[in-house]
Amino acid sequence: MPLPQTIPDSDAARWAAVSARDASADGAFVYSVRTTGVFCRPSCPSRAAKRGNVAFHADAAAARAAGFRPCLRCRPDDEAQAERRAALVLSACRAIDATSDAADDAPDLGALARDAGLSRFHFHRLFKAELGVTPKAYAAARRAARTAEALAGAGTVTEAIYEGGFGSSGRFYAAAPARLGMAPSARRRGGGGETLRFAVGQCSLGAVLVAATAKGVAAITLGDDPDALVADLQDRFPAATLVGGEPGFEATVAAVVGLVEAPRTGLALPLDIRGTAFQERVWQALRSIPAGTTLSYAEVAERLGTPKAVRAVAGACAANAIAVAIPCHRVVRTGGGLSGYRWGVERKRALLAREAQD
Repeated sequence: MPLPQTIPDSDAARWAAVSARDASADGAFVYSVRTTGVFCRPSCPSRAAKRGNVAFHADAAAARAAGFRPCLRCRPDDEAQAERRAALVLSACRAIDATSDAADDAPDLGALARDAGLSRFHFHRLFKAELGVTPKAYAAARRAARTAEALAGAGTVTEAIYEGGFGSSGRFYAAAPARLGMAPSARRRGGGGETLRFAVGQCSLGAVLVAATAKGVAAITLGDDPDALVADLQDRFPAATLVGGEPGFEATVAAVVGLVEAPRTGLALPLDIRGTAFQERVWQALRSIPAGTTLSYAEVAERLGTPKAVRAVAGACAANAIAVAIPCHRVVRTGGGLSGYRWGVERKRALLAREAQD
């Protein structure tokens, strides 16, 4: 998973995790209920206990030492079960990665399920719960990644398509802009053939770089050093044509600066969003969070129908390259604490404060 688990560091944070049934807190601690004599994982689906009857323990051994027995619903001391689930999904991923032919079709779900010793339904649900995407979406993302790597060294795009595992070129070309972020020939040239207009301005949060393709705004980045922001853009598109200083682009930069200063106003400009299938789902969910409100990573995962993909949601937030317009600053830890932010926690705090005041 992209990011390490955030460990609740106070009883208030632990209680917030228990109240939210936050699966990302599983393994960080367990809690016991005095009236029932059992201890549970934070994500236990059992009926909520009263706060006065709850105590927190570092692990299952500590809870047992205090005289509590494990809950039969969430099985808080059965770490082997979680390890088995992870091992089954890892084995399935390796099987998908090893399959390079007939790639225009979905993975053989029946074969994967049989290898895991599960029904098709339960295997599909387990895979999505662990990774946040279906086996079909995972296979598509892996093929796109292999093709992207092959494009850099292949003699032709056609060679790269087959090296990447695509059985034919038709479906590949249909999906290429969404999966690669640009036409395959442009990706092979490191963005060559694509033009990005860009400019660096100043706002109350420091320097702001805005870059856009013909499709829409592709990057909004914040920082203290304008040169570092430009270097980052060059690293992302090493062979693209970067055009700076265009007078006509000033209106776009002004609109973005206005968004940073007043995030509630929104951005009336199209976006050129580039990510994996799961990242794009997360970013779309972020855009639906109203200004002035926040969600936890667990709540975003719940909205996506993948409650166990909390770390994957955090990874998608960290990968977002369009600050404020895709408002990853509105996602916080369970309990409301601020977590890491690509452009600095202080900027995240400032953006949330501005939205709260408007």
